[in-house]
Amino acid sequence: MVELAEYGTWSSPITSDLIVAGTVGLSSPSFHGENIYWLESRPLEGGRNVIVKYSPDGTTEDVTPFPFNVRSRVHEYGGGAFVVYKDTVYFTNFQDQRVYVQKIGEKPQPLTPENKLRYADFCVDTLRNRLICVAEAHFSSPPENTIVAISLDTGKITTLSRGADFYSSPRVSPDGSKLAWLQWNHPHMPWDSTFLCQGEFNGQGEIENIRVIAGGDNESICQPEFSPQGVLYFSSDRSQWWNLYRWQGETVKAVYPLEAEIGYPHWVFGESVYGFSHQEEIICAYTQRGCWYLAKIDLSRQQFYPISLPFTTINYLRVKDKEILFIGSAPHQPSAVVKMNLAQGEYHILKQSSNLDIDEGYISTPQAIEFPTSNGKTAYAWYYPPRNKDFQAPEGTKPPLLVKSHGGPTAMTSPAYNLRIQYWTSRGFALVDVNYGGSTGYGRQYRERLYGQWGITDVEDCVNAAKYLVEKGLVDGNKLAISGSSAGGYTTLAALTFHDTFKAGASYYGVSDLEILAQDTHKFESHYLDKLIGNYPEAKEVYRARSPLYHIDRLSCPVIFFQGLEDKIVPPSQAERMYQALKQKGIDTEYITFPDEQHGFRKAENIKKALDSEYFFYMRVFGLRPTGVR
Repeated sequence: MVELAEYGTWSSPITSDLIVAGTVGLSSPSFHGENIYWLESRPLEGGRNVIVKYSPDGTTEDVTPFPFNVRSRVHEYGGGAFVVYKDTVYFTNFQDQRVYVQKIGEKPQPLTPENKLRYADFCVDTLRNRLICVAEAHFSSPPENTIVAISLDTGKITTLSRGADFYSSPRVSPDGSKLAWLQWNHPHMPWDSTFLCQGEFNGQGEIENIRVIAGGDNESICQPEFSPQGVLYFSSDRSQWWNLYRWQGETVKAVYPLEAEIGYPHWVFGESVYGFSHQEEIICAYTQRGCWYLAKIDLSRQQFYPISLPFTTINYLRVKDKEILFIGSAPHQPSAVVKMNLAQGEYHILKQSSNLDIDEGYISTPQAIEFPTSNGKTAYAWYYPPRNKDFQAPEGTKPPLLVKSHGGPTAMTSPAYNLRIQYWTSRGFALVDVNYGGSTGYGRQYRERLYGQWGITDVEDCVNAAKYLVEKGLVDGNKLAISGSSAGGYTTLAALTFHDTFKAGASYYGVSDLEILAQDTHKFESHYLDKLIGNYPEAKEVYRARSPLYHIDRLSCPVIFFQGLEDKIVPPSQAERMYQALKQKGIDTEYITFPDEQHGFRKAENIKKALDSEYFFYMRVFGLRPTGVR
């Protein structure tokens, strides 16, 4: 029987306990011989990252034993934390940031000494039997970033390139004679300006004859790769879209121009969107209007062939001859490690992030929406209507709406299977996940809408998404909430402070004082606000004008804060000061801290507590009473 109950109060089988118990994070798949490896993040093990080996017979086994945690802290966001070479795993351990070597079946042993170096983005220099990677030295402030080589025989560390503020993506040519890499300098972020460099190895294994191949103040480059023949390829947004190019005959040539993104903002190391199935064929992942697709590019014929797959997000694409690996997801398909045979056109799921058997009657399908926003422009979002097969709401009523503002802000949201979204929609909430101006996936011009406008464009787009859904008669205009993490937390606080659209909000490790963020954050983002707001301290008044903390008098609705006390990116003081100011003003507010978390929550008990606390906070604010949780 279908039960009659108010929107937002519905009992749902998608509980926080179910989410944390039945879900792991998946990333970084790679081929090695006949075996496949990937990384699993496990909330029930305190968020520990474990390397998993998949054998041809379909069996899996953990490679890295407890308590090792495969996670780099370069740029704080990490990524690119392991590589496999000759049936041996080399990885960065989170606790001490040393590189460890582990022959399969044996105990890990340290390769690098105890020091203040962090390592990420490994590749193997087979000719000289060494790893080449990005290193970040924390001997002084700010830390120094370099490209180094680590001898696999002795662990000796040799610096190959230094002088730029940041490095990424070292790649050795097939014949071992050249090294390509990316570098950039403050005040730019890697999606603003990068340079693709190439050097030659001399007899001592050092780099000489360095030259800049591509890049500039208004060009972002990602993922340099050498083809099997040794031709250097890369993705550049010189056309306003991240497209593929190659360095050939002393010139840069476009591979196949598209109004689509074959690239990504370089938040973490180790991501990949293309690879070579053979010397004349590239397999690539690309995104258009928030959805990801797969395609084949025939280089000899200059032809582009889409590959039909049921996935709407495709990450970490790896290519080996006629086989590919990626992490794929779709609205009704949990994130999974997927292996595909290109010749046969068949794919197999090797591991799902969730094996929970949830009836589709509880799963909301996202709808792509385009809505009018400020200055006559259009913005984009994914709208999830409420869905629960066991309940219906009284006739003539409308659901509460939760607006999600993603982090970054230079990031994007895609229509992937996300139980944390379904947690809300199965309880009778509508949810809209906004790709506000400044988001990736819609070209450089859309990304640059946020230049000088952070706290304005993103906020107005979130506000206008809510208003659009109210005007369409899809949601209750008196029950609007907004939630976001990190930069999305700032968007949330700014929307609550400078607009009166929302009745409640949740800030996850969000920014309340832009001045503090400009003065007290890690090296990678220490000049991020120069383009988003203006140079500090010259634009000090602008920083204050857009900081919610300085305008508490304009905020009058309830807010709940969630904060990891070990956060080095957005320090706890950001939430604490805002909370105390609201409390002193008498506004309904809560502040929930997690002493053992950093920027983002990884432990099962903390994820559960945050999700449930946010839900019951809105229930109280909206005067709703849940029918029960099962």
